[in-house]
Amino acid sequence: MRASLREKVIQVCEKKIAQKGETVGVSFYAFFANKNDDPALLMEAATWWIQTHKLDHFEKAKKILTLVGEREQL
Repeated sequence: MRASLREKVIQVCEKKIAQKGETVGVSFYAFFANKNDDPALLMEAATWWIQTHKLDHFEKAKKILTLVGEREQL
């Protein structure tokens, strides 16, 4: 995962947790605007989410932070 995407994932997950609590779920679509202006980046996120980690459509933001290496524990 490229650094810019990793930083966006961390930013979005931390914001969602701050707003809605530790049990909030996210989809990889949460990291993108409604307009698909970077299809390659979207595919990179989808590949990481679906093929690499075999995640469900919605996952806990805390789990995603752990997977990107931001947090040591769930």
